[in-house]
Amino acid sequence: MHSSAVFLIEFGAIILGLGLLGRMAGRLKFSPIPLYLLAGLAFGEGGLLPLGASEEFVAIGAEIGVILLLLMLGLEYTATDLVTNLKTQYPAGLVDGALNALPGAAMALMLGWGPVAAVVLAGVTWISSSGVIAKVLGDLGRLGNRETPVVLSILVLEDLAMAVYLPIVTALLAGVGLAAGSATLAIALGVAGLVLFVAVRYGRVISRFVSSDDPEKLLLVVLGLTLLVAGIAQQLQVSAAVGAFLVGIALSGEVAEGAHHLLSPLRDLFAAVFFVFFGLHTDPASIPPVLLPALALAVVTAGTKIATGYWAARRNGISAKGAWRAGGTLVARGEFSIVIAGLAVSAGIEPSLGPLATAYVLILVVVGPLTARYTEPVATWVTARRGGRVAAPKPGPGPAEERLPLAEPVRHES
Repeated sequence: MHSSAVFLIEFGAIILGLGLLGRMAGRLKFSPIPLYLLAGLAFGEGGLLPLGASEEFVAIGAEIGVILLLLMLGLEYTATDLVTNLKTQYPAGLVDGALNALPGAAMALMLGWGPVAAVVLAGVTWISSSGVIAKVLGDLGRLGNRETPVVLSILVLEDLAMAVYLPIVTALLAGVGLAAGSATLAIALGVAGLVLFVAVRYGRVISRFVSSDDPEKLLLVVLGLTLLVAGIAQQLQVSAAVGAFLVGIALSGEVAEGAHHLLSPLRDLFAAVFFVFFGLHTDPASIPPVLLPALALAVVTAGTKIATGYWAARRNGISAKGAWRAGGTLVARGEFSIVIAGLAVSAGIEPSLGPLATAYVLILVVVGPLTARYTEPVATWVTARRGGRVAAPKPGPGPAEERLPLAEPVRHES
């Protein structure tokens, strides 16, 4: 059969399969990420039916998927939002990083993977899944709860931290020396700071330049600008993802909303391709040997995320029940853990890191919605037992006094 025909058949089957898996996940009301990863495992190295002709195209699609994920993430925030969160919530960000990055680094060192793998695995365990969390908050009717702004603030700080973290990882994986790595980080920080400054001062001017009443022209300009900046950033070894994130931050108002609406289907398509691509490069036979470390890491970091959310919420005057809900909501890991692990897999630094990250994300992307729902009632029940009163746990969005009088719409869906 002609190679182009084989490519069309393979790639068409991938897209159709992803659509059916996404529909199944929607009916079951959970994230499709684990199904996409499992699909990649089934059709990759050592899988049931390895793909050949379409793999190169899938690789390019996966790279575009990462860029669109970070662009859409940047569109969710204005530069003012980021600066405000950084000023007011940075202690929560520091606690979040310390409690959740250190277990990943420690596990890598215990397994003898070396310092570079330790930095990568620290990022995998640190970053929560904003996409899964946003969906869970909506499904549970908690968008108006008083603890929800605390949860979103932590997610914002994690996203902002990626602008610093990704260049560091990129430099380490490239094997550059201390001087070159420091220069790369300095460039990344300088560019991020400059973009934030320009976005705060001249965001409306930039948005007017990009703006168009024609959806087609707006889509082409925003997508073309993003890919161009991402390519330049990657050429400077700053990370294409960071470049895309900064483009998203620079756009605001109606332009950001219009671009978000137009690019969401593309983001979903290429993000799904990215998860499949990651699975394609993970041999299913390599997962059982790392399943116990992944499970141990999942248990520890689920606990540290709950502790992070509880501490941050209590610091902001939220009741104990709301604080437990905040902690349970932050447990899910997903898209950005896989993005970080994917960088390491591409660089070939540690063969077992990809399988461990896959197993870890599969566990927590399933467990995350459960902890979001049940952490608060279980904690209430345990507290009641200690006090001599037994109360049956009843999951829910929380009592009326725990809710904000008016809930602003939340578009944090990346």
